[in-house]
Amino acid sequence: MSAHSGQILAFWLLPAEPAQTHFQNVIRELAARFDAPVFKPHLTFYVTTPQNEDANDLLRRALAGAKPFRLLIESVRHSEAFTKSLFIQFTQDSALNELAMTFQAFSASHREYNVNPHLSLIYKTMLAETKASLAASIRFPFDEVLFDAAQGVVSPAPVISREHVEAWTAVASQRIAG
Repeated sequence: MSAHSGQILAFWLLPAEPAQTHFQNVIRELAARFDAPVFKPHLTFYVTTPQNEDANDLLRRALAGAKPFRLLIESVRHSEAFTKSLFIQFTQDSALNELAMTFQAFSASHREYNVNPHLSLIYKTMLAETKASLAASIRFPFDEVLFDAAQGVVSPAPVISREHVEAWTAVASQRIAG
């Protein structure tokens, strides 16, 4: 087993203001209310393995010429998956899918990744009724979100606990100038 087994290198889009602060406040409030981890609001658009990857180089090359992304909020949802306990679902976006394919092409692993554009608000095992009630109660003062930065993060895999979320380590970041 290599030193990197059980790890992934995830690439995130980060929301611009005012959404960034709004989402961070919701995440902090839910974390305090339900004893869950606090994390940076993000949308995962590509995942690979950390072996043989230079995250900064991959970000720089794959984002060359990219423009910030505007994604429409579809709904607030919940699921049984720990990593999708309660989340904002965005509408599919062809430019975002193209970005994932660009990362795949430039990645050392060329690993395929199907983008499901969502932004998690809490990572916590909870009753379905609690999650449904939260999903129905959450509203945002905007319909679309601008994402203007990207980050590479090394994470344990799979992410199934608070400790895994708290172990995330940012290893690269870049603004999307467009």
